[in-house]
Amino acid sequence: MKVRDLDLSNNPVNAEHAELGLPPLENAVTHAGQASAHPVLRYAMWSVVFLLMALTIALATRLFNQPVGHSGGFELIAQALSSREFWTAAAVGLLAQTVDGALGMAYGITSTSFLLASGSSPAVASAAVHIAEVFTTGVSGISHIKLGNVNKSLFLRLLVPGMLGAAGGAWLLSSVDSKAIKPFVAGYLLLMGLYVISKIFRKIKPRREEPKHVGKLGLAGGFLDAVGGGGWGPVVTTTLVGTGNDPRLTIGSVNLAEFFLTFISAGVFAVLIGDQSPWTTVAGLVIGGLFAAPFAALLTARLHTKALLALVGSVIVLISAFNLWKALA
Repeated sequence: MKVRDLDLSNNPVNAEHAELGLPPLENAVTHAGQASAHPVLRYAMWSVVFLLMALTIALATRLFNQPVGHSGGFELIAQALSSREFWTAAAVGLLAQTVDGALGMAYGITSTSFLLASGSSPAVASAAVHIAEVFTTGVSGISHIKLGNVNKSLFLRLLVPGMLGAAGGAWLLSSVDSKAIKPFVAGYLLLMGLYVISKIFRKIKPRREEPKHVGKLGLAGGFLDAVGGGGWGPVVTTTLVGTGNDPRLTIGSVNLAEFFLTFISAGVFAVLIGDQSPWTTVAGLVIGGLFAAPFAALLTARLHTKALLALVGSVIVLISAFNLWKALA
């Protein structure tokens, strides 16, 4: 549930983020932009619009046209609102979106860590996170195109490798026994928590070189994002921004590519996990995330960015260590 509405002005907090290789903070957009005239980006934007409309229609049809003998759409909604699963996911969504709003990253790894701790299998946790992100990453991608924040070349270099990595990661996670894969997922999330903490000690020197090995980075980022339920931002965005590439164009290009790999991941998960489709958890994540903005603003105002990195990274490490211990016990 990470809607990107970035403040790209040279305020002190954004300057601090630039030094640490973090994305700018979310804020009201303070400048007008022009939609790119390049046909590739126009095609990408209309593809996002079409896929979002198709997915919305498919979900509504599935909800309100249940087979005879099954609960109707409104009954399913009432059941979801009265379930512990929904409210647990709502709390997780609130926390994860608060973290993401305050840092500009770590939604996936935060939410997946807590979902695993609450008893979800790795496949169900990652599926829920990716399905919930489809709509928000789509809106984010369209916004970045309209504001001129997308570098066509970088977007295309990330797109196909990222989608292939995401599909492969979703297939692996859905096909392997959850008990066998859970220690590896928990270990990955623990490493990502340590990576978040490590950013406290980094200082970025801007450069103007063309980013290298983008395809390999996209492939690895897409795979790890699907397997671990998150990581595209920390792996891809912060690597590119952290090596001195233009933050505005990097974030816009990476976020637009993220919609397509998230859509692929969600589709593969939905097909392979079948009856385990975590619609109640998805709804909770979305609803919880809607109310996170004021809490993210409060954290940003009250805590130094490095302190927030240390806090969030430590929580992810502790939760992941607990999940790893449970998986191996």
